[in-house]
Amino acid sequence: MSSTTPAGASAGADTLLDVVSAGVDVIDLGRQLRTGMPQSPNHPQFWHTLPRRHGDMTRADGGSAANDMITTGTHVGTHIDALAHVSHNGKMYGGIDAVEAGIGGKYDQLGVHTIAPMMRRGVLLDIPALLEVEHCAGGYEITVADLEGACARQGVEVRAGDVVLVRSGWGSLFEDGTAYLGKESGVPGVSEAGAQWLAEHEVHAVGADTIAFERLAPSGGHALLPAHRVLLVEHGIYIIESMDLEALAAAGRHEFTFVLVPMNIYGATGSPVRPLAVVPA
Repeated sequence: MSSTTPAGASAGADTLLDVVSAGVDVIDLGRQLRTGMPQSPNHPQFWHTLPRRHGDMTRADGGSAANDMITTGTHVGTHIDALAHVSHNGKMYGGIDAVEAGIGGKYDQLGVHTIAPMMRRGVLLDIPALLEVEHCAGGYEITVADLEGACARQGVEVRAGDVVLVRSGWGSLFEDGTAYLGKESGVPGVSEAGAQWLAEHEVHAVGADTIAFERLAPSGGHALLPAHRVLLVEHGIYIIESMDLEALAAAGRHEFTFVLVPMNIYGATGSPVRPLAVVPA
């Protein structure tokens, strides 16, 4: 067995280390998990408590420790949808029978444990900047023309394997809670045609600053989710929701290294995540 390091591997490693040594900015795209934060009403809520606090038990040497307990759905806060999350006409991605796949209380084939850690080219498509508004209106449908217009305005192209993040500006309402959910107003998001456009570009994953990625009609809730069908069921494209894209947009960073690692929960339909955008300093 040769001990010689392949030149390509060495050069690649040196290049990566050089980039890190030169300095990078890391922009956090995830929401802080807090009890009471806004989330889809279709999922169990996040809840955090301290079963033991400092002083509840003190050791002989004066030391004390606190600990935590959380209960949560997997689709709360910033999270990723595994391909097991949605089915259509009884079938999941790849034609897998959705009912049979769930027998045993876990999804062996398409669970979140099957999502590999991501380190990919990321692209931000800033729709409010294109439309010259603070944020898209409730129920606004982000069209193919909007997606293509954002690409042209920013001078970027969407390539196969990319992670494409679509900013609606609705994330600025997150701290309000009720307004962010948009029960009466609706929530802006990508149209079915827009999802098909993204699929045609063979992206690896998509994300948005809203609770459902796609448009929610005023007073319509989650009654119809065609973009989920197009992306998850028909094309095997992951969806990341409730992202914080404001700092990334404010920095004018439209291309970056996207980093995401789901929790390795066997058979789960999704996972809370803390995605990062990494850019040269």
